[in-house]
Amino acid sequence: MSYIRPARARVFTFDLGSFKIAALLDAVDIRDNLAAAFAAGQPPTAVQQLAVSNFIDRDRFEHCFIPTLIDTGSERILFDTGCGDEGSSLLECLQDLGLDPDDIDVVVITHGHPDHIGGLVSNGKPVFGQARYVFGAAEFAFWTEATAVRAARLANRDLFRRICTGLADRATFIAPGDEVLPGITAIDASGHSPGLLAFLVESGGQRLLIWSDAFLHYVVSIQHPEWHADFDDDKERAIETRKRLLKMAADQRLLVAGHHMPFPGLGYIEAVNGSFRWLPVSYQLNV
Repeated sequence: MSYIRPARARVFTFDLGSFKIAALLDAVDIRDNLAAAFAAGQPPTAVQQLAVSNFIDRDRFEHCFIPTLIDTGSERILFDTGCGDEGSSLLECLQDLGLDPDDIDVVVITHGHPDHIGGLVSNGKPVFGQARYVFGAAEFAFWTEATAVRAARLANRDLFRRICTGLADRATFIAPGDEVLPGITAIDASGHSPGLLAFLVESGGQRLLIWSDAFLHYVVSIQHPEWHADFDDDKERAIETRKRLLKMAADQRLLVAGHHMPFPGLGYIEAVNGSFRWLPVSYQLNV
């Protein structure tokens, strides 16, 4: 897969209470087949009509990859490590912030798909040499122990085992409800992958929901959470997760960080006419 080198700003920073947050644009991919990717089994006309009503192309779409960095003042926590290939910009994003890989204290892996673990290891060595690692216990067990991996994910399983098993002795394994650090709590977001974790971040009375890959497209996945995404491993559970997180985000008026939302991947969820809409940030985080 070839990625477009982003000819745009690739770092977006803001404060959340006493925490400093950065959205890091690791890569951008322009893809075809909007309906097949995010609305499998739906009539193409239904997807095309949805696209037209939202002023986006009927077939082509932009797929961003946006890890999140949190600086609590005492530790720097990186959520996911990007694609890790020649198209990856994650380390350059860190350089833009004046940081080296060794400045990262904690690396949290939301789930084991390649665009989240790809930047963990380079030339057989951990990229973030001073960090400790946090994995979801269910996710780690699935990729390292289970045999019920669908054919499309077999290469993913092998990649996970090759990259992640060697980091286990430096890792903490968590479940929904556990804290990574005070103010950062794991939430069940399974479906897209068997043990996908979202995270609720709280500081100074302000809150951020990092939902990672629970949603893969800012229009289709949010306005029609009941439609199947081809990339989801357990499609019915993914639907349940989307509906639950949408209600949570809308009811609690949470700021959201989505790994595959349009950069900077930050927005709010509005309940409207029995469904939901993504409202991208404007200047709220700057004033």
